[in-house]
Amino acid sequence: MEVREHLSQHERAEQLPLVTESATVTLAEAMDRNRTEEVEDAIREQLEAVDGANWLSEIHDGAEYQWEELADRLDTVDISDYRRDDISTLVDRFERAYPSLLRVRVRVDEKLNFAPGQYVTLQFHDTPRAYSLSDSPNEDELGFGIRRVPGGRLTSDLFQELEVDDQVVVRGPNGEMTLDDPSNRDMVFLATGTGAAPFKSMIDYTFEEDRDTVDGEQRDVWLFLGCGWEDDIPHREHFEDLAAERENFHFVPTLTREPLLTDWDGETDYVQQVFIKHLGDELDETELPNGFADMATEQPKTDIDERIHPENTELYACGVTAMVTTLVRAAKAVGVPEDSMQYEGFG
Repeated sequence: MEVREHLSQHERAEQLPLVTESATVTLAEAMDRNRTEEVEDAIREQLEAVDGANWLSEIHDGAEYQWEELADRLDTVDISDYRRDDISTLVDRFERAYPSLLRVRVRVDEKLNFAPGQYVTLQFHDTPRAYSLSDSPNEDELGFGIRRVPGGRLTSDLFQELEVDDQVVVRGPNGEMTLDDPSNRDMVFLATGTGAAPFKSMIDYTFEEDRDTVDGEQRDVWLFLGCGWEDDIPHREHFEDLAAERENFHFVPTLTREPLLTDWDGETDYVQQVFIKHLGDELDETELPNGFADMATEQPKTDIDERIHPENTELYACGVTAMVTTLVRAAKAVGVPEDSMQYEGFG
């Protein structure tokens, strides 16, 4: 199975049609939070369980922690692999640059005609990079949700230097993952991280244009979004507000790492596993790939009464290629028609 990937090569990006040489940045703001103190407290709590609560002060050198020294000390004590992994995960979060999730809006000279789900190439400081458009085509500006890539050619500049009124170049649009024609099928979107960007555009457009109602019947619209931490969820307030306003929109975030910091009691499994949990009772568990059958018997941690019926579903998946590949394989196995699936991967 081949998963389409975002166009990201410099040479290919230059071949896209030029939208404007002088697009203006109107918004550049963090969507995540600086959680340094919260993470530090969580690391200290983990160390208390291995009689090492004072280690943090001992490995503190000036303004920085010497995390390699902490790892060396942990190798000398009796500690479970789970706790070692938890501490490592928290250390990685502590060292993460802030911000790491950026919301950007750009005003172009002339309105760009694009289909929800498509992407453009954004060029800043002579470096182009493909980003999905996160806002509906009905909006006057172009919106983006951008994840910082450590050492990335463009994201480092964007996160450190991009400001309102800066000028950027926009090329495009491009991309084949777009909305199917309205039908009586329910719509299911599955994403990891900033893979939610094209789906925000598609979902907003669906409701703006009343595409969620066909022949007088409402279609259920689902968004399953997998992230590590609560503040990794791009456009979280927007999706929560939409779920509160629209009874047929179901937002299901799943956070694999957040319980290390808070009392998060929502889903924590991988997004493809949470999707399986929300399928109807007619599911044949014997048809599921390895690792999914157990999920089919688990109760969801949401209060959503509706269930997904694969044979009556159009499915869209976007995110890390490995997730998309696994998800599509499972979706086919449970009966989602192949001609009702669209997917795109990155990373």
